[in-house]
Amino acid sequence: MNWWQNLRKNPLARLGAVLLLIFYTVALFAEFVAPYDPYDSQLNGSLLPPTQIYLTTRDGQFIGPHVYPTTQGPVDANTGDREVIVDWQKPSGVGLFVKGSPYKFLGVLPLDRHLFGTTGEGQINILGTDEQARDQFSRLVQGSRISLCIGLVGIAISFPLGLLIGGISGYFGSWIDSILMRFAEVLMTIPGLYLLVALAAVLPPGLTSAQRFILIVLITSFISWASLARVIRGQVLSIKQLEFVQAARAMGANPIYIIVRHVLPQTATYVIISATLSVPGFIVAESVLSLIGLGIQQPDPSWGNLLSLSTNASILVLQPWLVWPPAILIILTVLAFNLLGDGLRDALDPRSIQR
Repeated sequence: MNWWQNLRKNPLARLGAVLLLIFYTVALFAEFVAPYDPYDSQLNGSLLPPTQIYLTTRDGQFIGPHVYPTTQGPVDANTGDREVIVDWQKPSGVGLFVKGSPYKFLGVLPLDRHLFGTTGEGQINILGTDEQARDQFSRLVQGSRISLCIGLVGIAISFPLGLLIGGISGYFGSWIDSILMRFAEVLMTIPGLYLLVALAAVLPPGLTSAQRFILIVLITSFISWASLARVIRGQVLSIKQLEFVQAARAMGANPIYIIVRHVLPQTATYVIISATLSVPGFIVAESVLSLIGLGIQQPDPSWGNLLSLSTNASILVLQPWLVWPPAILIILTVLAFNLLGDGLRDALDPRSIQR
């Protein structure tokens, strides 16, 4: 367990692991964490700024954390600023585990309590509302499920494929090796992002977000296994010469059994590190496709299509709070995976373990 001790001593790896633990926990309990339904619109609440939380009333009386009902006022024709009308006569308390819209906890248990919310007419939009008057924080939390899961699902598809093809190619060699590796090299020459854009552009317009999600995962997985297969093939070429592999072959074991049971487990160190460092690629691919309108479509949220609001110059200038949260989350997620991957690489390095 020296590698685990080495990993725990790496502060950057710990930071990456903590960030990922927080993000995936929030995604798992998205309905509980989000105060509102991400598809519901507020009355006259389009493009509201982040809700300000008060502790005292207008006359200075302390009543604890509270907000006031706000609605959208007229737009200034010269500056484009929107007036926010606040009803100062109706303070609404802010609290934890507040009753709100019903949902099914983990898709099974019916509940109506949320992590936080208000007890009056006022609503707390900690990241403001979008053009459709939907709570931006709730959509950001709900969208994390797609953006975070797409990497894990992509790895679950592409890595077994790359492992098996690389193992077969390296173990059997000869014409099998030539055919498989030439095919892998052809895939590696295809620019991944351009292929995604080209294929996504010809998809039928009537596809649901779930269908688009599956297609994006399949496409990215199909073009991602080739580089892994090349590396695994090189490792298998040396592993198959080891004594325990030769002994299994002499005993008449099935070649596929030898590859799966004896050869591929020896590549586990590289696979774990590579998988950790590959997840951000899937997340960025989904974000880019959704950003340009070819990925997950509105009204379903993902970090990519939430970031697509940045293409609107007026929102970018007048409502920047709608743009920077998804951008920061994508950056932090990619950074966290890279920090964790670098930490695993150092911890699993044989020279580090020996020390």
